[in-house]
Amino acid sequence: MNCELVLKNIREHLSTYIENSEIESLIIGVSGGIDSAICCALAEPVCKKFQIPLIGRSLPIMSNKPDEIDRAKKVGEAFCDDFKEVSLEELYINIRDFIYDNEIPCGDSKRESIKCGNLKARTRMIYLYNLAFTYKGMVLSTDNLTEYNLGFWTLHGDVGDYGMIQNLWKTEVYELTNYLIKLFQKEELFKTFCKGEALKLCYDAVPTDGLGITNSDLDQLGANSYQEVDTVLKDWVVNTRVKDPTHPVFRRHLNSMFKRNNPYNISRENLFKK
Repeated sequence: MNCELVLKNIREHLSTYIENSEIESLIIGVSGGIDSAICCALAEPVCKKFQIPLIGRSLPIMSNKPDEIDRAKKVGEAFCDDFKEVSLEELYINIRDFIYDNEIPCGDSKRESIKCGNLKARTRMIYLYNLAFTYKGMVLSTDNLTEYNLGFWTLHGDVGDYGMIQNLWKTEVYELTNYLIKLFQKEELFKTFCKGEALKLCYDAVPTDGLGITNSDLDQLGANSYQEVDTVLKDWVVNTRVKDPTHPVFRRHLNSMFKRNNPYNISRENLFKK
């Protein structure tokens, strides 16, 4: 991948979007993972160009591990103009308990875990969108193309308004992040706090959704690496061929089709069909 070209294009497109809007800030949830970290790094110079704040929030709930929270803090302090950590644990518990008081549980521990993960993602977005309204901002999406094709995101939850990396495969996200790390390392050899180091921590971290469903993304996907995941997806999405229809990555892609078709609408043709 021509990382220099992709970096330039992402920032130019974001600049054009802001220039033709009334946006006064950009809002991002900083998780301590590679996707939100690279989105912070991509957006920062654009925000400085337009003199609008990049507002970052780390929003931990009980399933977030200390190392995730620490990485989020390092990224937020390195790239955001306005950053703080806000625990949403109490809010999440109140919403969860209210639901449990009024509705029966799933009765299946795995499905119950996924349901709680969805609730955490939606709780975070309540906070971020309220922040966006307050500061006349736009919530940045941190999903990538691999996650999109796996349904590895929560409907009405962790999807923002503008995706800089939405059409990059996860392996390309790693490639672009590594490129940025090297740029920052060249520029900041003698600085006390290094943006490159903050990105490097996220680059090296075990990928996880932070929702407590499994120990890592790859555990959920049934794959050994994101290289394997992207290879399976590209075979189908790009080349429309399937080497192994039983592969869990391919099965997950098919089973999450409803997310990419949301909301499902009856066509006008079918509405008036006799």
